[in-house]
Amino acid sequence: MATPREHVTVEGREVAVSNPGKVLFPALGLTKMDLVRYYLSVMDGALRGCRDRPTIMKRYPNGIEGEFFYQKRVPAKRPDWIRTAHVRFPSMRTADFIAPADAAHVVWMVNLACLELHPWPVRAPDVDHPDELRIDLDPTPGIPFQHVREVAMLVRDVLAEHGLAGFPMTSGSRGMHVLARIEPRWEFLEVRRAALAFSREVERRSPLATTAWWKEERVGVFLDYNMNARDRTLSSAYSIRPVPDARVAMPVTWEEVPTVDPAAFTVATAPARFAERGDACEGIDDRAGTLDSLLDLAARDEAGGLGDAPWPPHFPKQRGEPARVAPSRAKRRPDGPARRQPDSSRMSSKRKGFGASN
Repeated sequence: MATPREHVTVEGREVAVSNPGKVLFPALGLTKMDLVRYYLSVMDGALRGCRDRPTIMKRYPNGIEGEFFYQKRVPAKRPDWIRTAHVRFPSMRTADFIAPADAAHVVWMVNLACLELHPWPVRAPDVDHPDELRIDLDPTPGIPFQHVREVAMLVRDVLAEHGLAGFPMTSGSRGMHVLARIEPRWEFLEVRRAALAFSREVERRSPLATTAWWKEERVGVFLDYNMNARDRTLSSAYSIRPVPDARVAMPVTWEEVPTVDPAAFTVATAPARFAERGDACEGIDDRAGTLDSLLDLAARDEAGGLGDAPWPPHFPKQRGEPARVAPSRAKRRPDGPARRQPDSSRMSSKRKGFGASN
């Protein structure tokens, strides 16, 4: 029996949607075609978050209750109009990612059961110089969402002090993201260095915030500075999250942040909000700032004895990085250098959650 198909015409391109009635959210009965319609209803906002960016596809071929996987390399079998970007991983290997150029690209990805869009913070013409500083607020277990809101408001103030405009967004999961456009003048190492200095400054000002990399040391809301390292990604605006109520990552205004409820933004409710209020991230591309002030802060921290902080395990050991071992394990070892952590670059992306965000 032939696979059922429905064709969608998007901006002059015809995109085939196979198995349009396949249920991807069992509790709600949401089908693949329902998700296509959702993305079409918020497309201007979704593209603002991922247009021309190398994008990892997080695919759920059997729905959110089945196994998922991250697909980095764009499939070889694809329409000739699909645009790509050639990127280099920390391992020095390379790959061609999809770089969504228009609505047809997004629909094509949804047809592959891609619920979430995970773009790099770079544009296809220059994949080595990020144009976005990403602040990821990840609450540790037991931390109420009110603490995330409070830390987010402090993030806004500290960004402003350093000449950057923050745009907040619920993650659709437990935390929040704050994005700040930057001039694409710095490579990933410097952007991460600026993000680390920024996160430490927020930590100094609030007992609710932490930059502790090791989970056993974290208390409060973790500012994941490593989300600014090469090949680390966040779910972008309007991405559908794999939770039973089909929540989405929603840009909000700063006025909304003190009382925002992530549960209010779902596949069912987001289209009406978008139609009535537009995209809270509109104008973000006109607010690119400089990292000069944050890099000055990083230099002051380093001069005061604050060196680098741990990197994710799949990155090569960095110069000046502390021992890449959890403190509880280090205490059990005899004197001597900590063992190098195993290279996980060859692990499956599903096993290690590569690119995942909260």
